[in-house]
Amino acid sequence: MKFWNVIKNEAGDSEIRISGEIIDDEWIWLYAWYGIPYAAPNKFRKALSELNGQDITVWIDSPGGDVFAGIGIYTALMEHKGSVTVKIDGKAFSAASIIAMAGGEILMSPGSMMLVHNPWTYAEGEAKDMRHAADILDEVKEAIMNVYELRTGRTREEISAIMDEETPMAPKRAIEESFADGMLYTEEVESVKNHFMSTYRPAILNSFNKSIEKALKVKEKQDQPEEPPANSRMLDKRVTVREKSHRRYADHG
Repeated sequence: MKFWNVIKNEAGDSEIRISGEIIDDEWIWLYAWYGIPYAAPNKFRKALSELNGQDITVWIDSPGGDVFAGIGIYTALMEHKGSVTVKIDGKAFSAASIIAMAGGEILMSPGSMMLVHNPWTYAEGEAKDMRHAADILDEVKEAIMNVYELRTGRTREEISAIMDEETPMAPKRAIEESFADGMLYTEEVESVKNHFMSTYRPAILNSFNKSIEKALKVKEKQDQPEEPPANSRMLDKRVTVREKSHRRYADHG
């Protein structure tokens, strides 16, 4: 399956999508035979050269793969004459995180993930072969740290610790660790919030204030003493007349 797709966005800039496993060019025939998505450095360099230094956006959704293939794609992007914006819309694991470091700006979708870890390999043989394989992995780690250090500005000790922990990073942590610059769609969300605050909030507050005023008027009315009924007033008058008459007879007694 074709690993890249170049399209033009609304602004007229080119977008390239990197998906599937990052592989060495010698394995292209196998992945193509089975229809498995892949990204390979020589194919990528050819696609990139056809853009003639245009500003590009590189979308990444890859589980990673061969570290040297990833470094090859990273280098091709670093050599590109136009600006490179990297957007991670799914995952940028392992070698794919190396490719992401080529972005002048690295933005992550809110639900995306980045993963960095120490290099690993398969090895066989006697003890000296195992020791030699470990030495090679140490050197590969040094090379990978060069890429992360150049982009993040973190110390090698800090980067080494992050790699040792096999650290998965959601956007917030990736930004805090300087592996990403921002999260996608935050401006749109802020715009919607501001539109709500400026358009709907005053109307809601006005409606709320009117409801409060109405409730206060009802309470004020309830707190006022009620006028006694008319028949009650007449009864009071009759009682008053009877009392006056009683006092008159009592005075003559």
